[in-house]
Amino acid sequence: MADLILHHFLISPFSEKVRLVLGYKQLAWKSVIVPGTMPKPDVVALTGGYRKTPFMQIGADIYCDSTLICEVLEQVQPEPTLYPRGTKGLAQTLAQWADSTLFWSVLAPPRNTGYMLAGMGDDAAAQFAQDRDAMKGAMLRLRAADAAAACKAYLLRLSGMLVTQPFLLGEAPCIADFSVYHSLWFSHQFTPLVAEMLDQSPKIICWMQRMALLGHGQMTPIDAAQAIAAAASAEPLTLGQGHLSDNIFQDEHGIPLGSRVTITAESFGPESTEGILVAATRSHFSLRRHDDRVGVVHVHFPRIGYVLNQVT
Repeated sequence: MADLILHHFLISPFSEKVRLVLGYKQLAWKSVIVPGTMPKPDVVALTGGYRKTPFMQIGADIYCDSTLICEVLEQVQPEPTLYPRGTKGLAQTLAQWADSTLFWSVLAPPRNTGYMLAGMGDDAAAQFAQDRDAMKGAMLRLRAADAAAACKAYLLRLSGMLVTQPFLLGEAPCIADFSVYHSLWFSHQFTPLVAEMLDQSPKIICWMQRMALLGHGQMTPIDAAQAIAAAASAEPLTLGQGHLSDNIFQDEHGIPLGSRVTITAESFGPESTEGILVAATRSHFSLRRHDDRVGVVHVHFPRIGYVLNQVT
């Protein structure tokens, strides 16, 4: 199998989610640090437009969004599982809530941007803020006071799930643990109000310490040029025989395979990826696209959270 290459940056919450999954599964992986703001020419060469962090590359296959990345890692290394038998649906539903509702709630109160952007000059810090505002677009944002009230309620509920067991749904971590953890990990460092709430929640703090002990696996740093060369020297995996085994066409849009389409996130991150639709299954979309630097790649997205449109 080609190397697992994670394109990420250090303070990205969703990157920490994937790094911990790599550690839990004790996988070896290559690390490419991407810019925190646009322009990202090396990222766009691989993804065709998707610029959110992280994404994972395996040869000439590019997997976007942490939800899909985790499903791919489960195929690569099934044990220990992220989706325990009997609670898989519950774990996935809780994970989706954590990656969306919980995430935006704990990030809404004022953040310590001085510490978060330490080392950046004033111009770079302003560019970072403008970049994130552009990614949010017209997305509805919680007011800080409303978010703080929601955080208190959510943390109380999560704490209650840890009264009799070490992880959210049992004796071992599952996808829900990784999805809840990453935004709390970020907020504990950079959102003082949420950090104070967490410090008053000893069960959650102990759980976070257990999660952190999973580590990040065996990481080897490489640069973007090496990742691009790896894609250029590979061919995309045969659909249905790679890391996404679900290949049954599920048509919800009246758009046939082989059509030129765009895929765009429903909310955060308005940039689209354009290509030829080669898979539309119950769980994911796949596009074939060509770039002069990387050749032919398949770019994969989870179905939930993304919008498919035909190019006319």
